Amino acid sequence: MQSGTSSSTDNPTLGIALIVIGMFAISINDMLIKDLSGGYPLHEIIFARSAIGLVLCLVIVAFDGGLAVLKTSTPFLHALRGILITIANMTFFLAIAAMPLADATALFFVAPLFITILSVPLLGEKVGGRRLLAVFAGFAGVVVMLQPGSSMMSMTASRAIALLPIVAALAYAFTQILTRRLGIASRASALAVYIQFTFVVVSLAFGFVAGDGRFAADAPNESIDFLLRAWRWPEPGDIWRLLTLGVVSAVISYTVSAAYRSANAATIAPFEYVELPMAIFWGWLLWNEFPGPLTMTGIAMIAGSGIYVFWRERQRRRHLAIRRPTRRW
Repeated sequence: MQSGTSSSTDNPTLGIALIVIGMFAISINDMLIKDLSGGYPLHEIIFARSAIGLVLCLVIVAFDGGLAVLKTSTPFLHALRGILITIANMTFFLAIAAMPLADATALFFVAPLFITILSVPLLGEKVGGRRLLAVFAGFAGVVVMLQPGSSMMSMTASRAIALLPIVAALAYAFTQILTRRLGIASRASALAVYIQFTFVVVSLAFGFVAGDGRFAADAPNESIDFLLRAWRWPEPGDIWRLLTLGVVSAVISYTVSAAYRSANAATIAPFEYVELPMAIFWGWLLWNEFPGPLTMTGIAMIAGSGIYVFWRERQRRRHLAIRRPTRRW
């Protein structure tokens, strides 16, 4: 779900390897958060994950030029970008607490379609008829997945919860458009630190306001309860999960940024879709979730549309809707 980047190198093999590692790490991240969502509040999980991730990212910075690489001439842009990515993350994680992991992941992959549409009014780009048809097909896939007879809707508390991954995708799309519009130039290690720091600040703010659980008493569904329940000390068996989340978070932040700095995004971006079969696998293995025929049709429509958009851009040898890597982590 990235797009064209002004890569400092041109190493497609390295870029593809990094993005596949990043997608595997993301699938582990999402699986662990869903697994922990029944016992801990989201902001506590995010804080633990990001605090560990921040320390590890600072270690990477130390080997990547030192603290000097953290200096930036666009701090406001980084802050706004971090907030948008935090919104994308939190809405997605709220969704997976109450719906199948594969379905939420598939719905999030409408982000490239949002980017394509938003690039017209916000960036003045031209979108041809073929890409518009692909966008239409992708959103038709969303409608298919949201049908009352689909397996996703039979396993989801409400349609409002099913829309959360789409909200996450829209926040991510605006992040991409913002970054393209204003421009951003930082090392992958610095970008990782900025994002982890934003997660820490936002999660602490949530904890300060709602960490005692006083707003969770009348939570209408699993997602709201996940957002508002009280902080508590982790069980011994869960500490390793939180530690793993921190390591995985650092791996994600670095590998995805590095992948899009290693090769052209039109080459890299389609490989993000390897996350979908990974999400289906974890859902089947751990929660006995498997998309039904109607839901699988919608997933195929969304994935096929997104991949076609990237393929079409590569054929036309044009930049995609964003030059620098940012994602929902």
